[in-house]
Amino acid sequence: MPNTQRSFVGRVRAQLGTLPATERRLAEFALDFPGDLASYTGAELADLAGVSRATVSRFVRRLGYESFEAARRHVRDDKQTGSPLLLSASTKVSGQSAVEAHTRHGVQNLTATLARLPDALIDTIARAIVDARQVLVFGYRSSQAFASYFRWQILQVAERTLALPGPGETVGEHLAGLSAQDIVIVFGLRRRVPQTDAILDYAARAGARVLYLTDQQAPDHPGATWSIHCETSAPGALDNHVAVLGVCGLLATRVLERAGNRGRKRLSTIESAHDAMEEL
Repeated sequence: MPNTQRSFVGRVRAQLGTLPATERRLAEFALDFPGDLASYTGAELADLAGVSRATVSRFVRRLGYESFEAARRHVRDDKQTGSPLLLSASTKVSGQSAVEAHTRHGVQNLTATLARLPDALIDTIARAIVDARQVLVFGYRSSQAFASYFRWQILQVAERTLALPGPGETVGEHLAGLSAQDIVIVFGLRRRVPQTDAILDYAARAGARVLYLTDQQAPDHPGATWSIHCETSAPGALDNHVAVLGVCGLLATRVLERAGNRGRKRLSTIESAHDAMEEL
């Protein structure tokens, strides 16, 4: 694979077995905390790894970078993808416990995210979901959990709702019949897979209305009818998803409210089915 297609860590690992001793010591140091390289100068890295500055220069050129600054930029770009390995440096605030730090970030993320959402936008999306012929909710990796959760919540009143892809499924069978009567909801939280953009593109070309729920670092997608960017900053290596669940709860509540009499009839029928099956 060409260097231009590798992450910083991938480049280092690809060269590890062929490096001279001093460069290998530098590489092993870099692999322990790769995200920290974005904050070091070349001289600082040399001192920390116990090698010369010339070794640092030879090392980054061997990895395919023109300079140490180019390698730092690549690490910063890699960090934006959300790799826990690159975000593993401690960001604990002095004097705060882990619980306090996570609570503070969760509250801040939720408050900042919801503050950007006007009631009119939420109502418009909720009405579109209620009126849709079908609702397809997509999510990969960590986003799959949110897609399944949101689908389960709105299924109470939006009968033709699917969370995709299911186990062993491809998505073409579900995308083939999309039309302007449908709603496609895509959860695309980092780290995103290429299929995320492909689904957004396909749904837009099919004329479906598209809701894109993603993190604040992601760019808008031109195929999305509506985009909601959730704050996910955290005091550690893993993103904080409190705001994502908050948005799910807000939208699901408005969907149930907008469903009106039709929704209440479906809820009543569901309760009757629960009783008949002695499920709950």
